[in-house]
Amino acid sequence: DIELRLKWPNDIYYSDLMKIGGVLVNSTLIETTFHILIGFGFNVNNSNPTICINDLIAKFNREEGTELKPLSADCLIARTVTVLERLIEIFQEKGPNGVLPQYYKYWVHSGQQVRLGSEQGALAWVVGIDDYGFLQVHQEGRGVESVHPDGNSFDMLRNLIVPK
Repeated sequence: DIELRLKWPNDIYYSDLMKIGGVLVNSTLIETTFHILIGFGFNVNNSNPTICINDLIAKFNREEGTELKPLSADCLIARTVTVLERLIEIFQEKGPNGVLPQYYKYWVHSGQQVRLGSEQGALAWVVGIDDYGFLQVHQEGRGVESVHPDGNSFDMLRNLIVPK
């Protein structure tokens, strides 16, 4: 119930306020074998300069009257790997549509309005992820188009997609 969210393409946020972790994925196809290297990091215990997972657990306990225990780094790694293994199994069985509903449940961008190119740029709305994992935006009169992370960045503070 702690409000952790996903920010495209690879950040883990508390609400839409602060980055608390991230994920990096590197993939290679060698002959018929697809190799994936997944790395992830979480701020478990360091309260500064922003916030950590254990701060969020303490806040949740105060607000909800619960007694959740703080997480250790090794416990969080074990839980994450266990969930990741299950998500990989689902992806292998059902493809992207098997995991996208859960992804969208936690991402910060649903219906978010952005400007393309500059603060005075065209108005668009974030609508989803395409088949290649790129962010899709809908611009009135132009339809849906994909925004590639190697040529764009998403500035959440200004709701702006800008060229790098």
